[in-house]
Amino acid sequence: MLPITAEEMRAVDTNCQYFGLLPLQLMEIAGAALAAEAKSMARGRKIAIVAGRGNNGGDAFVAARHLAGLDVTVFLLGRSRDISTEEARSNWQILKYLGFALVEVTDVADMNLGDYDLIIDGIFGTGVRGPIRGLEASAIEAINTCNRPVLSVDVPSGWGTNLAVRSDLTLTFHRPKTGMEGQFKVANIGIPPAAEFFVGPGDLWLVGKRSADSHKGDSGRVLVIGGGPYTGAPALTATAALRAGADIVTVAAPKSASKIIAGFSPNLIVRELSGDHLCLDDLTVLKQLIPMHHVVVMGMGLGRDPETVEALAEIIPLCGKTVIDADALQPDLPLKGIVTPHAGEFKRISSVGLPEAIGKGYKDRIAPVKGFAKARGLVVLLKGRVDLITDGEVVRGNLTGNPGMTVGGTGDILAGVTASFYSRVPALRAAVAAAFVNGRAGDLVYKEKDFGMVATDLLEKIPEAMRL
Repeated sequence: MLPITAEEMRAVDTNCQYFGLLPLQLMEIAGAALAAEAKSMARGRKIAIVAGRGNNGGDAFVAARHLAGLDVTVFLLGRSRDISTEEARSNWQILKYLGFALVEVTDVADMNLGDYDLIIDGIFGTGVRGPIRGLEASAIEAINTCNRPVLSVDVPSGWGTNLAVRSDLTLTFHRPKTGMEGQFKVANIGIPPAAEFFVGPGDLWLVGKRSADSHKGDSGRVLVIGGGPYTGAPALTATAALRAGADIVTVAAPKSASKIIAGFSPNLIVRELSGDHLCLDDLTVLKQLIPMHHVVVMGMGLGRDPETVEALAEIIPLCGKTVIDADALQPDLPLKGIVTPHAGEFKRISSVGLPEAIGKGYKDRIAPVKGFAKARGLVVLLKGRVDLITDGEVVRGNLTGNPGMTVGGTGDILAGVTASFYSRVPALRAAVAAAFVNGRAGDLVYKEKDFGMVATDLLEKIPEAMRL
């Protein structure tokens, strides 16, 4: 079973709620599993639960209820009025109404942990950051010096900080947490594989938000190489990157298209290249521009002139992070970074025809797309009724989007959102979140305009689609 980081687990929890699996349900299952483990571990009837004011404590409150019949005392560190989540507060109230032994602790000397046969540590979960101080630090020290067996909830409290509980056993939920040491067991709490396969707002949360003290360029500099035969596509990509949070977006376009692209919006920075299509003569300018940007996204509206393909073969190796779409998806090019094909373009770059994705037919696409991504060292974002995103190891599916998004230009917008996110986070994480946001923006438009939507409608909905 692969481990999961604390932030990834938070994203899974968020996605579970999005799909209708409520935190209260997960807390109930986790608490019941914890109680079962406590019963098998206890060598007597007296059990002390030392609980914090968050969901880790909430799991422990549920366990207390499932341990009814034993001599259980719940020590809450602090005041019950300060319990921080609705789920934990609800389970505390149940214990209170049903007459459980509850103590609101302001001095750890009042706990007398040496009088108990087992200590359940539910102070902190995976979300704790920074040094542990005050009441919680004293409680952890009391647990560590009480010379009694200790069962920790999900992770030993304070794990990864200056002070942590030395537990005899940790019951961790769903999957092991990355970096866990010591004795632990994994409890299944009812999160099905589909809740990790399908993308949700938790994946958007992993992209993060702009820091309050950030400066111009800190949130991403994106270079769009596009245009020539077509002018709208690179403008859509560039505007989408800005709407998705990039600070600076530059469009490098052939002379024949550059002024038209600049006329779309004063927000676009446009660098004029030579001629009417991308060619080798443009390398001098591009060699200056590429190092000035975090991500280069290319292909939109370039056309397929042989000189353009020849130029792309020289440009791609010069780039660090790349998003490659549309006319740059050619079989002989040294593709890298993230590629965003539809089924036809995927066949062009891989020589593999994909089955129709009707109903659950998307599952038949997973193996060939995953194999191609692994063989070429790419992240593939395959556009479809169910988008598939993979780095050759992990595969994710995205359900947002609708038939109205077959209108031209929505793929160009997806490339821009992907590039914006990729400027801040790793490739797979960026592509997963971008698929969700692009489809969500389309769904917001669809509610208003049905099949009357056009690509520019999506641009206006990207900020709303990014709200958590």
